[in-house]
Amino acid sequence: MKKRLFSVILAVCMLAAIVSLAGCKQEDAVPLTGEVINVYNWGEYISNGEDGSLDVNKEFTRRTGIKVNYTTYPDNESMYAKLTSGSADYDVIIPSDYMIARLIEEDMLEPLNMSNIPNFSLIDDQFKGLEYDPSNKYSVAYTWGTVGIFYNKTMVDEEDVKDMSWDILWNEKYRGQILMFDNPRDAFGIALLKLGYSLNTTDKAQLLEAANLLKEQKPLVQAYVMDQIFDKMAGAEAALAPYYSGDALTMFDDNEDLGFAVPKEGTNRFVDAICIPKGAKNKELAEKYINFLCETDIALANAEYIGYSTPNTGALEQLDEEIKNNEIFYPGDDILSKTQIFLKLPDDINRYMDTLWIEIKTEN
Repeated sequence: MKKRLFSVILAVCMLAAIVSLAGCKQEDAVPLTGEVINVYNWGEYISNGEDGSLDVNKEFTRRTGIKVNYTTYPDNESMYAKLTSGSADYDVIIPSDYMIARLIEEDMLEPLNMSNIPNFSLIDDQFKGLEYDPSNKYSVAYTWGTVGIFYNKTMVDEEDVKDMSWDILWNEKYRGQILMFDNPRDAFGIALLKLGYSLNTTDKAQLLEAANLLKEQKPLVQAYVMDQIFDKMAGAEAALAPYYSGDALTMFDDNEDLGFAVPKEGTNRFVDAICIPKGAKNKELAEKYINFLCETDIALANAEYIGYSTPNTGALEQLDEEIKNNEIFYPGDDILSKTQIFLKLPDDINRYMDTLWIEIKTEN
């Protein structure tokens, strides 16, 4: 998932960095130790040196002498499939809330030694003790956000935006101009919210109702997408697309005609967190990397570059006021009170949802 800053914000941050470096001597790099950790993360979900940003992985190597072998995945399900394939060899992964709960239940994560992660104290209390890891034993929050609808102001009627509802994704008026999530959990989540059901329902009748709703929507959908949303919305190839709030910086930077709104029925509030897979060969080094990601300057660099909301109190305090006060990234209680976090579903429910999803995608 490609993330970028607004150019003006980036310019301010770069200027601040230059001024800061002018006033102090940067510490010398630590000699290479010969050690390597393998990190598996979402695509472009870390500050990587582009557009003048800090290259976080190179900075970790500079400070510790430990190299980072960094690879990416497109979604939670792909990451899970790789972990269960037997071919995975990772020290650090960054799954989403419901996937973390699944990995915990299946004994696929290492418990963290928090004495090696003192910067855990910088994580805001509202991102501790959550349902997916109530004892904070296996994960440290990395980013968070909400799901909403991106829309092109020149292609969508103003009246349809004023009282934004998930119904708009089923509006015949926008046939062929609607993009939809290409993963079952997010797609079913939207249909369930439209129907007034819980995102975490285990009622098969409700899931079947949601599947039928998604089948009704299919003739209106131009494409089921994930990262393809960026090019399509930037090029005004589509009018409407549900996606993650953290990508608003990138979207708006690519197309000034785009807007974002959280539907009135409520939405998903997600948390992505840093974990160590079971059997990781470099557990202590992985904990050092997790602690490093929680350093204020590193968390700030990531928040500024990727655009997703940070749970790090030190980073939040130093964020640009324009971002901190923007309800897209840091919504108020009026929006948060109507959000739900995805929880792990029973295996039979996951299988049932997957079967329904295949039917939706393959049915003419």
